[in-house]
Amino acid sequence: MNLVVLACAIGLLGAVGAKPSGHGAWQERFITDSQGRALILYGLNTSSSSKYSADGMPWIKQADVAAEYNTLGTDFVRYLIQWSDVEPEPGVYDDHYLAEVRQRIGWYQAQGYQVLLDMHQDVYGAAVGGNGAPGWVTDSGGLAATVQSPWEMTYVQPGVTHAYDEFWGTRTDHPEYQQQYVAAWTHVASYFARNNTVLGYDLMNEPWGGSVQGPAFETGPLAHLYQNAIDAIRTVDPNHWIFVEPEAATTNYGLPSALPKLDDPRTATPGAEARIGYAPHLYPAPIDSGGTYSGTDQYLTDRTLASWQTQVQRTAARMDAPVLMGEWGLDATQDGAHLYVDHVQTLLDTMMIGSAYWSSDPGSWSPWKAPGKPSDIADVLATAYPRAIAGQPVDFSYDKSTLELTMDWNDKVGVTGSTDVYLPPGDFPDGGDVQLNGDYKAKWDASRHILSLTVKATPGVTHHLVITPTVPGVNESSIG
Repeated sequence: MNLVVLACAIGLLGAVGAKPSGHGAWQERFITDSQGRALILYGLNTSSSSKYSADGMPWIKQADVAAEYNTLGTDFVRYLIQWSDVEPEPGVYDDHYLAEVRQRIGWYQAQGYQVLLDMHQDVYGAAVGGNGAPGWVTDSGGLAATVQSPWEMTYVQPGVTHAYDEFWGTRTDHPEYQQQYVAAWTHVASYFARNNTVLGYDLMNEPWGGSVQGPAFETGPLAHLYQNAIDAIRTVDPNHWIFVEPEAATTNYGLPSALPKLDDPRTATPGAEARIGYAPHLYPAPIDSGGTYSGTDQYLTDRTLASWQTQVQRTAARMDAPVLMGEWGLDATQDGAHLYVDHVQTLLDTMMIGSAYWSSDPGSWSPWKAPGKPSDIADVLATAYPRAIAGQPVDFSYDKSTLELTMDWNDKVGVTGSTDVYLPPGDFPDGGDVQLNGDYKAKWDASRHILSLTVKATPGVTHHLVITPTVPGVNESSIG
C-alpha cells in the first residue's frame, strides 16, 4: 500500500496549497454541548470485535463500561456499526440490531459518556474479504479479491477496486448503491435523533476511492456522498453532529487532505451554527507497521506527528470545522509505546482536540489484557484533561512530570454551566488545588474524579487556571 500512498501524496501535494483556502480569518471551532461549552472528548473505539461477531455487537458487557470509566476516566466512545447489520437486505432495516445498539448506548449513558456512531468499513465488505457493506451492494466484477498480508494490500486487489468503483460511480452499473447508503444513514439518524447520549454520526470509516485517488476522489465522489448524506440526515435530525473523514491512505500518515467545505442545512435556521466535524485518523507508518518508537522509527514518527498537525489544522480551517481524532493507537507491547502515547497526548492538548484510542478489544493494541484487567498502557492513557470548557479555549496542557494542569479560556456569549476537569486518581488522589485569576466556586466529585469550576465572567480578561494535586489538610477551603 506504500506505493499507493505515495501516488496519492504526489497528487495531493500538487493540489493543496500551503494556506487554508477558506474565506477570511478562521476562528478555531470546537465541538459543543447544549450549553455551548467546548467539549474535549477522550475515549476509546468500541470495538473491532463487532466487525466479526454474529450479531454485530461488541464484546463489552455493562460492567466493562463501568470498568472503562473507573480505570481510564474517559467520557467518550466511538461506537462501530456496520451497513450490513443496519440493512441486511435491500430496503429492509434491522431495528432489532439498532435496539441492541441503543441498549449499549444506555450503558455508556449511565457513566456520563457521549457516543459517536461510526459506520465502519474496511476493504469495502465481507464479500471481498473486508467488513462493512452488505453482500447485495458488492459487485466485484468476478475479479480476484484475495486477502493479503499486510492486510492493507487487500485494498488494491482487482475485485476490491471494482467493488469500490461500483459504489463511487466510477463505473455506472449500480448508481443506486450510494442512494441506498444515504437512505441507511437516514434511517439510523431517525432512530437516534432524540437520543441525547448520541453525540453524532461518523459517516464513513477510512474512505478508499478504488481506482480514483487523491483530490479527484475527495473533492468528487467522496464530497458528493457526504453532502447528500448530510442533507438527508438533516431531514430527520437537525441537531446531532455529523463527522466526515478524509481519504485515510494519505491523511493517516500526515499528508494533506483536499476535502472541501461542506454545507449544513441547519444553518438556514437563524442563529443555528453548522455542526459538521472533521475526524481524521493518525497512524504514522513506522507505528502502523509494528515498528518501535525508538531510533529511526521515532524520528520518522515525530516528523509525521508534526506534519499531521499542520495538515489537519489547514483542512479544518478550510472546512470551518472542529477536529476529533477518530482513531490512533499502537501495539503497546513494543519498545517506546508509553512514550509515544505521552507524545500523542501532548499533541492532542496542543491542538485542543479530543480522540478515540484504538481500541477497547483486549490485546496488545488495548488498555485491557483481558476484560476488567488493565494492561500497562492503561496507566498512561489515564490522564488529566478538561472535559467541558465554559467559554472559548485558548490553550491547555498537562505536565505529567510535575502533575500540573494549566488552562486558559475566554468568556463567550451564550455559554452557561461549569468548566469540568477530570483528574485521574493515580495523580490526584485527594483532588486538585486550584489557582485561578478571578472569583469562582468549585465542586469536587470524589466518586467520579471531576472538578467543576463555576467562574465569574470577566469581560476582556483571559481566565488562567492551574491545578496541582491537593495536599491533604491544605487549601481544602477552596472546594465548596
